[in-house]
Amino acid sequence: MEMQTARRIEDVQEYYFSKKRIELESLSNQGVKIINLGIGSPDLAPPTEMLEVLAKESYKDGNHGYQGYRGADELRNAISEWYTKYYSVKLDYNTEVLPLMGSKEGIMHLSMAFLNEGDKVLVPNPGYPVYRIASQMAGAEVLDYLLKEENGYFPDFEEIEKQNLKGVKLMWVNYPNMPTGTKPNISLFERLVEFGQKHGILICHDNPYSFILNQKPLSILQVDGAHDVVIELNSLSKSHNMAGWRVGMMVGKTDLLSKVLRFKTNMDSGMPLPVQLAAVAALGCGKDWYVNLNAEYKIRQEIVKQIAGELDCTFNPEQSGLFLWAKIPSYIVESEAFSGEILKQTGVFITPGTVFGSNGEDFIRISLCSDINTLNEVLFRVRLFNIFR
Repeated sequence: MEMQTARRIEDVQEYYFSKKRIELESLSNQGVKIINLGIGSPDLAPPTEMLEVLAKESYKDGNHGYQGYRGADELRNAISEWYTKYYSVKLDYNTEVLPLMGSKEGIMHLSMAFLNEGDKVLVPNPGYPVYRIASQMAGAEVLDYLLKEENGYFPDFEEIEKQNLKGVKLMWVNYPNMPTGTKPNISLFERLVEFGQKHGILICHDNPYSFILNQKPLSILQVDGAHDVVIELNSLSKSHNMAGWRVGMMVGKTDLLSKVLRFKTNMDSGMPLPVQLAAVAALGCGKDWYVNLNAEYKIRQEIVKQIAGELDCTFNPEQSGLFLWAKIPSYIVESEAFSGEILKQTGVFITPGTVFGSNGEDFIRISLCSDINTLNEVLFRVRLFNIFR
């Protein structure tokens, strides 16, 4: 008997980077010395304070049971204080903060809590693929809005309003932007809040990159009126090198979070308490943590810019986040073929822009999540690259 899949996943493929990892492992097993500059998984250590608390709390007998669905009081309070200190946003830790096992989880929770079949969702193109996939799995119709280089990778609101917005419930936005590295400003956030208010659309802002190569972290919740139409996701994955520990958060209006919580309580049994308390320690790190982190990423970014230059790519030098978004040479037809040829000749994997949507054609994305010696090795290899070989 062949078991049929649910309709919700008929058009959903395995996540690109999951499949690519298997391919790269296969090449490595064949003796190819692979360097993966595809995914943004920080290679640096989390704060020492976080590791010490994690070890200490893991040995306590009372810390191994089920935890509350809303997260520990200590963690919700630490998130609230973090938002006040760095974003100047005041949150009621008891009702306006919901810890998550990574913000990726929150994307699915939001989609399942608010979307019905036939609803519509505005999704950026290029953009994080999970926005589209989560919307589709919830049965919604995806409406692309194009992020264009000539528009500074900001939404073109006039162009969006030419679409039929009837039935649109959610709009996904992400600044600092992944994959383009575009930084936000308050004017952009004000326009988004106005747009949400005008059309009755919930603005879902995904904000995990605000501390990386960005001197002034911003939250869309800083804008007047945002609490009525915005939910923001955030994460410790990038800001504190804790990607594998899966600690994120959803913040916003009480009644919106309570609806998400109704779904979440039926999906998991809470985050391990030692991890939550370790996250409290990480959030308590001072500004020096971010200064030192960004000093390292700045050095790496300069090497990655050289790598892009050797590949005859062009780019905006003022990007933030864990990647460099670069335009491939005009004589190259497809970014995927370009990426494939780089891998074939050099053993270096660089993500083609089409992974993030059709409007990512003509671009590649290079990760900064490798140490300086590895990036210099990549620089050496790509100097031998010849697209016409």
